[in-house]
Amino acid sequence: MVAVLIVAPSWVGDMVMAQSLFKVLKAQDAERAIDVLAPGWTRALLERMPEVRQAIDMPLGHGEVKLLTRRRLGIALRAGHYQQVIVLPNSLKSALVPFWARIPVRSGYVGEMRQWLLNDCRRLDKQRLTMTVQRFVALALPEGAALPEPLPAPLLLTDNENTHAALQRLELDPVAKPVLALCPGAEFGAAKKWPEAYYAALAQEWLSQGWQVWLFGSVNDEPVCERINAQAHGHCENLAGRTRLEDAIDLLAMANFVVSNDSGLMHIAAALQRPMVAIYGSSDPGFTPPLSETAQVERLGLDCSPCFKRECPLGHLNCLNELPPARIITAMEEVMRR
Repeated sequence: MVAVLIVAPSWVGDMVMAQSLFKVLKAQDAERAIDVLAPGWTRALLERMPEVRQAIDMPLGHGEVKLLTRRRLGIALRAGHYQQVIVLPNSLKSALVPFWARIPVRSGYVGEMRQWLLNDCRRLDKQRLTMTVQRFVALALPEGAALPEPLPAPLLLTDNENTHAALQRLELDPVAKPVLALCPGAEFGAAKKWPEAYYAALAQEWLSQGWQVWLFGSVNDEPVCERINAQAHGHCENLAGRTRLEDAIDLLAMANFVVSNDSGLMHIAAALQRPMVAIYGSSDPGFTPPLSETAQVERLGLDCSPCFKRECPLGHLNCLNELPPARIITAMEEVMRR
């Protein structure tokens, strides 16, 4: 059996988009085994991707070098007898483990001066490969080969047993009223976050129409979700910090509609094929779009955007502050009509 190791990215959104690569590898050879080396917290995502044989926990956090630990891991991975490794991050340290694992074909982009670690080292053609997902998929193909058309979109599985347990634990009923899921966080930074007052206005509008509103996010998003809920007179369900990643996947799958910043949860909702409006500020939907035909992107496209900054370098955040709730409501109605 041919076995391939993927050294995966750390961001949730990038991990979701990497499933398109896994799908292409499986389309080439249905018997090919795909193992993924990734941070332990991404295991919940990988377990929802049927293309992945096993997730292997990367024991080091973001930015940690620890050469001895990486060498030991590489030596341990020799037992996997991998024929190829595809290294998705561009850092030098991400290519060290495959080198020490002595995997015969080590594929990746040039990155941080790591040509000596990779023997299938490619120069990234940013004009041809404009999207992150395209850059991932291209590493499964001979250099310069045409990409599949269309690219296979991510599609996450759900777990009925875990869904039932999460609904019971959080006392949620997705059947009583339609569910609007709001995802107001973004781990990258404030320049991706639509104003919380606008999310509150959205919540109040849909509550008045007889919907229920669930607020999603990590523990870091709990305060902003609580403020949104307070402005909606406490009528939302604040789930931020109360769900594991696998719970968030299964509960988002129950939503009738999702509104989200450009974030990991946005990519998860897209991979669950939820009707959605995705809001972009400092980032570029041409680079990391929601990979779903049920999603609509809303952005202003100001001259200063996309700037790809964590904080607005001009101090005004007009790319999001001038995007009113009324426009998002109109976009939601358009998606619902479709």
